[in-house]
Amino acid sequence: MLVMGIVNVTPDSFSDGGLFLDPQAAVDHAFELIEEGADLIDVGGESTRPNASPVSESEELKRVLPVVEHLSPRVKVPISIDTRKPGVARAALEAGASLVNDIEANRDDPSMWKIVAEAGAGYVAMHMQGTPQTMQNHPTYGNVVRDVDAFFAKRLGGLAAAGVRLEQVILDVGIGFGKTLQHNLELLAGLNRFTRFERPLLLGVSRKSFIGKLLGVDVGARLPASLACACWAVEAGVQIIRTHDVRPTLQAVRMLESILNHRS
Repeated sequence: MLVMGIVNVTPDSFSDGGLFLDPQAAVDHAFELIEEGADLIDVGGESTRPNASPVSESEELKRVLPVVEHLSPRVKVPISIDTRKPGVARAALEAGASLVNDIEANRDDPSMWKIVAEAGAGYVAMHMQGTPQTMQNHPTYGNVVRDVDAFFAKRLGGLAAAGVRLEQVILDVGIGFGKTLQHNLELLAGLNRFTRFERPLLLGVSRKSFIGKLLGVDVGARLPASLACACWAVEAGVQIIRTHDVRPTLQAVRMLESILNHRS
């Protein structure tokens, strides 16, 4: 199991917006997360929380490129670029990133996938219903687990057609992206279904609002529930946990793995 540390170079992300908008602060934070044990660093320059305002490609590049350029020659862990813009993905890959974390894998335009194919980069295909501006406007599914499963099957076909090899792809069910509280809980309960694709699964639940809705806690008090979800996910077959809180997440899942390794 791998832990992906989050570095948001944004003024408005739901949990840490503004804390690391300065590129040097973001770089320092990335080094801290690596020191805590992060196996990957995910750098993002556009908030994708519900109703977040989109930013221009030039602004996103201004935020993330200095961070990727500074980190890539100095760290041994892979750098992921969290973006839905092909131009940002291309520039970040050229600057030393090796993974594209794409919330908008629901698009029909194959330009992002062709960039990933040409670079031979890793690619996180995340499920989202709608866009960050619309995704929480009454999200509806016939059966959310079956619908996300069908989405993954279709996207793997589309990625292959664009030249992306199966071994480049990571799948993410997109907790909180066009889902109600009930949908999120159903997806968490059904995570093991998605192991049938024989691709690594990534899960991002860190401090998310569904925890607050369920338990009545604000964003600063959601670590225990985030850890519970992370441990459940590992038991269900998830290989990558994306988190703001690397050290406690790593400790929790390593403890779980030790227990599982001794189960008869």
